[in-house]
Amino acid sequence: MDIVIPIITLIVGLVGGFFIGVVYLRKQLTKMQNDPQMLQKMAQQMGYNLNGKQMQRAQQMMKNQGGKVNQAGKSKRK
Repeated sequence: MDIVIPIITLIVGLVGGFFIGVVYLRKQLTKMQNDPQMLQKMAQQMGYNLNGKQMQRAQQMMKNQGGKVNQAGKSKRK
């Protein structure tokens, strides 16, 4: 019993942390779609410098991807 409870606690913590992380990441991506400065900042951190046209295309791609992922996390496009 001394070994089982910590293992179960670890598993529950990992699963809970994963789902909290997914919710947080989705919220951040939603904010990024609506805030061009945030998207530009992320691109600069990755070493890219986007101009206006590239910024619009990136925002459009993010909006299109938002509704095209099913429950398994796979894209519906074939």
